[in-house]
Amino acid sequence: MTFKVTFNSQLKFNNELTLILLDESLKLRGNIALLDKNYGGIISEAIKLKTLNKKGSKKSIYLKKDKGIREILLYNIGNEKNINVDNAERIGGSIFSSIPKLCKKLTIYFEIDKKSKITLEELAAKITHGIKLRSYSFYKYKLKSKDKFNNLLKEVEFKVNNVALAKKYYIPLKALEEGVFLTRNLVSEPANILTPENLAKEAEKLKTLGVKVEVLKLPQIKKLKMGALLGVAMGSANEPRVVSMSWNGTKNKKSKPEVCFVGKGVTFDTGGISIKPSGGMEDMKWDMGGSGVVIGLMKALAGRKANVNISAVVGLVENMPSGKAQRPGDVVVASSGHSIEVINTDAEGRLVLADAVTYAINKFNPKRLIDLATLTGAVIVSLGPQRAGIFSNNDELASNIFDSGEKTGEKVWRMPVGAEYDDDIKSAIADMKNVGSGRGAGATSGAKFIEQFTKNIPWVHIDIAGVTWAKSNSILYPTGGTGFGVRLLNTYVKDFIE
Repeated sequence: MTFKVTFNSQLKFNNELTLILLDESLKLRGNIALLDKNYGGIISEAIKLKTLNKKGSKKSIYLKKDKGIREILLYNIGNEKNINVDNAERIGGSIFSSIPKLCKKLTIYFEIDKKSKITLEELAAKITHGIKLRSYSFYKYKLKSKDKFNNLLKEVEFKVNNVALAKKYYIPLKALEEGVFLTRNLVSEPANILTPENLAKEAEKLKTLGVKVEVLKLPQIKKLKMGALLGVAMGSANEPRVVSMSWNGTKNKKSKPEVCFVGKGVTFDTGGISIKPSGGMEDMKWDMGGSGVVIGLMKALAGRKANVNISAVVGLVENMPSGKAQRPGDVVVASSGHSIEVINTDAEGRLVLADAVTYAINKFNPKRLIDLATLTGAVIVSLGPQRAGIFSNNDELASNIFDSGEKTGEKVWRMPVGAEYDDDIKSAIADMKNVGSGRGAGATSGAKFIEQFTKNIPWVHIDIAGVTWAKSNSILYPTGGTGFGVRLLNTYVKDFIE
């Protein structure tokens, strides 16, 4: 959903819906108190009815004006001490769920204690941001069955004292929204549309924001001897692509990137010869989720003109069974020179990442390396859809990613990847094999495999298999692509690198 966001200082109800946010005290402060006075105490009278005493409680009152009726919605958002910039987005998400479907314009009032350490303007920007995140919908292919209520909301207006300050806070959040929405769009696209070639073209669009983008096609990939990635792509009629992106936002344009983000981009995963069961296979269009996050993140960082040098690489393939597809038992050689026994062709993402990580290191020599992939079902068994699993060779980096997750609500949990798991990926005939030796620790064996290609650079692997697609509505996203990882890593860059 796209709607205009405005900030205004004029005290009046709009012609449709005005939302009054109150904390648990139900005290009328500042502009809300003036508004109440101007309209004959209509708000204070409604509060006396004692229907707003609990967090989340709502009360509608109505103003007759000329031939129409204006609705005023009073909303208790809880204890003011618990309202801060970190949870303001979630307040916004809950607000969106309270908006009547037919509403075209929403005006919001909120006042905070003058002694508060945060400003109304910052809260207004974050609350509006939360509304925007939750408003997302993917109706591109509902050609004749579009919900008639879709996209009716045209404007959200937030009443503030300092309009310029509110706009200043919102500008980087708008860029972040666009990055999140791009990721959700990419993850939602069907695989017949979003082939490796077309996904690479989506990345190329970032050039308009100042991102340097280079696309490697099949001849170049072969020249670089990316045997692991090429093995995955062998069975598909759609050729692979490897895309590199650079955002140089500092004065020293030539300094090595602070971090390189690497994303798995399997645009559709049948499992290859180790074919998946048919039930639920349609979900495998979002097996490119890691690359979607990386591309969306680069859009967000460039859009807000982040003061940092960042690079990214995504490996884009389609994993299909055919007469040309690689077989279980095949041996391939990655661009790093490692030989790999392919035990299971459905453990393809780590093969793609092996060459993508090597390429990222050789091309950019980054200070840190973070990869994202919908890598394993095992991480879903471990953590469910509530958290992503992270694996790391560096305590500080892992801690920073964890903290960023807690702050944004895109939460992660650190999993083990120590030397005690080395034997799991040892092969009898090659340097390594692409799956573990037993049924246990599947997410760790996948991470352990990727670790072999990191060259001891501070590294975090984020397994987003359980958090990329939501089967039900959440407070900041509807059913479908979540965009998980864009907000997490944007916050990491902002708090720990810039």
